[in-house]
Amino acid sequence: MKKPLVVLLALGWIPTLGIVFGARWMSGVPLLAQQRTPIKVTRLFTGPDGKTHMEEFDVPLKAQGRGTELSATVPAKSVQFRRTNKDYFVDWHPAPTRQYVVTLSGESEVELEGGRKLRLGPGHILLAEDTTGQGHISRAIGTGDRVSLFIPLADGATAAR
Repeated sequence: MKKPLVVLLALGWIPTLGIVFGARWMSGVPLLAQQRTPIKVTRLFTGPDGKTHMEEFDVPLKAQGRGTELSATVPAKSVQFRRTNKDYFVDWHPAPTRQYVVTLSGESEVELEGGRKLRLGPGHILLAEDTTGQGHISRAIGTGDRVSLFIPLADGATAAR
């Protein structure tokens, strides 16, 4: 009686394991080794049409040993912390200067011409370079405050790309 019960329980786990590991295998998620997540930056820039456009790029990193990877240094002018609440809304405007905007907590949204929207949540890095033209709309989404970090680039600085 014990042996058939053990066999039955063991056979019950085989389909379960097949479903769990099969789903991961089919999704492309590695089972044993995790891939490094790239550092992504969303860049807003003014196109030849005078409108703000968006592109995304990965920040190149070089291994430094001891578990560290670094990007090239980007000269900056200053650092400013900002808190916005649920009432935050700025109609069409260009960025005041070339700057990184890093969302630390909360959420906001940037809207481009044509209604395309970009959600900025915790950890999102935005490079605002649309300093001319029509610009974009900025607004709060959600009910909580958003805390962000503004880092204006030094004159002539090249973003880490």
